[in-house]
Parts: sequence; C-alpha cells; structure tokens
Amino acid sequence: MLQELFSVGVLIPWLLSMVFGIFVGAVPGLTATMAVALIVPISYYMENANAGLAMIIGVTFTAIFAGDIPATFLKIPGTPASAAATLDGYPLTRKGKGGLALTLDLFCSCIGGLIGVGLLIFLSPQLARIAIKFSSFEYFWLAIFGLTMSAAVSSGTLVRGLTAAAFGMLLSTVGIDIVSGSSRYTFGNVEMMSGLQFIPVMIGLFGLAEVLRNLRVKEAMDVPTLSGDTGFAAWAAAKILFQHKWTVLKSSFLGTLVGALPGAGADIAAWAAYGIAKKTSKNPDEFGMGAVEGIVAPTSANNAALGGAWIPALVFGIPGDAVTAIVLGAMMVYEIKPGPFIFENSPDQVRAIFTIALMTQVFLLFAGFLGIKAFSRILRLPRSIIMTGVVLFSVVGSYSLRNSMFDVYVMLTFGVVGFFMDSHKVPPAPLILGLILGPMVEEKYRIGLIKSGGNILPFFNRPICMLLIFLLFLTFFGNPIYKWVRERKVSSMPDA
Repeated sequence: MLQELFSVGVLIPWLLSMVFGIFVGAVPGLTATMAVALIVPISYYMENANAGLAMIIGVTFTAIFAGDIPATFLKIPGTPASAAATLDGYPLTRKGKGGLALTLDLFCSCIGGLIGVGLLIFLSPQLARIAIKFSSFEYFWLAIFGLTMSAAVSSGTLVRGLTAAAFGMLLSTVGIDIVSGSSRYTFGNVEMMSGLQFIPVMIGLFGLAEVLRNLRVKEAMDVPTLSGDTGFAAWAAAKILFQHKWTVLKSSFLGTLVGALPGAGADIAAWAAYGIAKKTSKNPDEFGMGAVEGIVAPTSANNAALGGAWIPALVFGIPGDAVTAIVLGAMMVYEIKPGPFIFENSPDQVRAIFTIALMTQVFLLFAGFLGIKAFSRILRLPRSIIMTGVVLFSVVGSYSLRNSMFDVYVMLTFGVVGFFMDSHKVPPAPLILGLILGPMVEEKYRIGLIKSGGNILPFFNRPICMLLIFLLFLTFFGNPIYKWVRERKVSSMPDA
C-alpha cells in the first residue's frame, strides 16, 4: 500500500494540492471549504481513488494552517478557524516575533493533526457513539457555550464581548425564517433574503478595519509592513512547546472531541481550546497581548478538529463539518461507502485514508515552511503596497463568494463597523461567531420546543445539557469563586 501511495501518480497531485491549499488558505475569503470544493472536480480525473483522497486531505490540512499566516502577520484570518489565532499571534508580530508565532503555529498544527488522526484511528467508534447522542437540546447549549466562550476570552470586558456576540446573533436573523419561510429584516432587498454571509463580514471586520486603523494612526506607508524577526524559529519554538506540552495535548484532545460533533467545526474547537487555556493559565492577563499559550491552544485544536470531523463521517456517514460533507460526496463517486461496515468491507481503503492523513502532517511541515518564507518576504514590501493588496484581496474575496457586488458592499460596511468597534474596544471575534452560530441557536431551540410540545425542561434535565450548563456557569463565575475561596483560605491561615 505504501508503495502505491508514494507512486508518482499519487504523490505529485498530493503535494501540488498542498501548495494550492497554502495559497487558498492564506488569501482572506478563500476558505478551506472552498479549496476542497475546487479540488474535488479535479480529483475526479485521477485514475486512482487514493490520489483523489490524498488531494482532498492534503488541501484541507494545509488550508487550515495557512489561514493563520495572514491572521498572524496582518490580523486578517484566512479562514474562520483562524480567527482565534489573531488574538495573540498578531500582538506577537507587533513585538517583532512573527516568525516565532508562525513556527509555533506550524508545529502545533502538525502535532494537533497527528493527535487528531491518531484518535480517529483508535477511538473513532467510541467517540462517534458520544457524538450521535447529541440532539437539538444539546446542540443549543453547545452553540451558546461557543458564543459565551468567545465573548469571555476576547480582549475587552465580558459585557462588550457579550454585546458583540448578541449583535452577531441579531445579524444572523436577517433573511428567510427557517421555520415559517417569511423574510426578516430584508427591507425589500432581494439580496438580503439569503442573509448576511459571514465571510464578507469577517473580511470587513478584520481586514478592511485594519487598513482603516493604519490610516488613523498615520503609520508610515513607505516602511515594511513587517518588522523584526519573521524567519523560521525552530529551536526557540521547540523549547516553548516543551514548556507548554500539556497545553498542546489537552487542546488537541479537546479539538478532536469538538470536531467529532457534527456541525461543530474547527472554529468552535479553536475558541474552546483558547478559552480553556486562558482559564487554566497561570498568567491569564497576558492573553491578548502576545501570550504563546494563546497561539499554542487554538492552533493545536483546529487541525486536531479536522481529524475528529472524520470520525462521524467514516463511522456513521454523517459529515462532521462542511469539508467532510464535500468529502462524503466525493467518496460516493469513488464507490467508497462510509458507515459502520466500512471497516469490514473496505479495510484497505480505510488504512489508506489513515496513512494519507498521517503523512499529510509530515508534508505539512515542509509546505508550511515554504508558505511562511514566501509570505514573510512578500510582507517585507512597503506598507502602502501591502495595504493596497489587502483592500484588493478583501474585495476579490468578498465578490468571489457568490459573484455578487452586494457582498462587497457588506464587506465595506463592516469594515467601517469594525473600525468603530476597535475604537471603542469592542472585540470583533464574538460578532463573527454570533453570526455563524446564531442560526444553530435559533434552529435547535425551535426544533427542541417542537419536539417537546413547548416544554422547556428537556433543555435542562438531560445529562449532556446539564454538563454544558455547568461549563457555562464556570465560564461566568468560576474565576470569581476561585478568587473568593483563595482569599478566604489565605485570611483563615494563622499569622506567623
């Protein structure tokens, strides 16, 4: 099997797809899902099914990592899963340590990917049984937990974070009502009937707002965009990873678990890992200011989530995220039938998928290294050129989503909104997650009420719901209670 996977007919398309993934992931607006969607039609022309699967798996992992490159260097997430990486990656770049931040990112992506695939191999049946138990009631609280976590860990006060998340949820109601089919807040505009797409909103809030911020502070436009060390810092990153090895491990395991929940995705995994890392850190006040733990946690989790997303896809034929939904369609074309019997009926094919996923993490080291070197050189250009390029890619990325100028106008509008949010210290990340998770909150809540005949008790008395509510309670009150107990303990100690 190894001889077949490393044949020219498989290896060359595999590596080329990973280079393509680096490019797509690093361009704001061109998501990992889009990269896979563009690769799948090409993969159909491969005579070998393993070549097609290698292209799809390769482009997925590299695109998720590459999304962190502009997130770290420019504070513009290349993909939604990279939004959490802006919180500490960009401040570290501003301190002249962008190379260290991305080297950490690359190593954590590979380690997280290896752990995620390893758990996929050894624990997929058990984890899939847990995921399949999630109903509308559990998904409602999972979405609420994700929103609250993003608000709690973002820069600024909790109230401002929750306000941004609530505003994002309000924006998610624009369009067609999922139950009644009536239009809401469209003001007679046909384009708004399909809702506000989160990619143009995200590009505006992070990309265009950053351009406006640069114009506001009147930074010199003829100086390089990046300063300080942007080179590959392997030894320094390795020492930091050894110091924070437990953060890497727990974030990778958490990412795999979240990824195994259908519909959760790498973005929720990254936010959850970031939140837990901050809550359990000895130096939580450093988060948002360039803390290495704030880089290690989300970048370990988002690539681990990709492996986790394959668990329900392979075992039950249920897509874990948008990417695996596309992959399931491709597997059908290759006459591979996912489900409980795939391990018995197609053991060689399953082993090939596992081997491809593992080797992709090794190849990612080299592809990521080339991506870091290439983009660090590009960003040595004068700030005026880079900012012009950011505006250009922001427009192109927004327009390419649906070939619609309406999305460009949305991006421009939220660029201004993001500029004012930054001026008033309101974090933009919870707004994005509110826009993404808002439909899930509304849908699962209304479906749950329909299932229970209007009875709200199932939202509170089911075991997994109770666990998620307890985690929410800890998010709000865990730190104050801990401080109170600690102060009481100190005050009760006898004086020396």
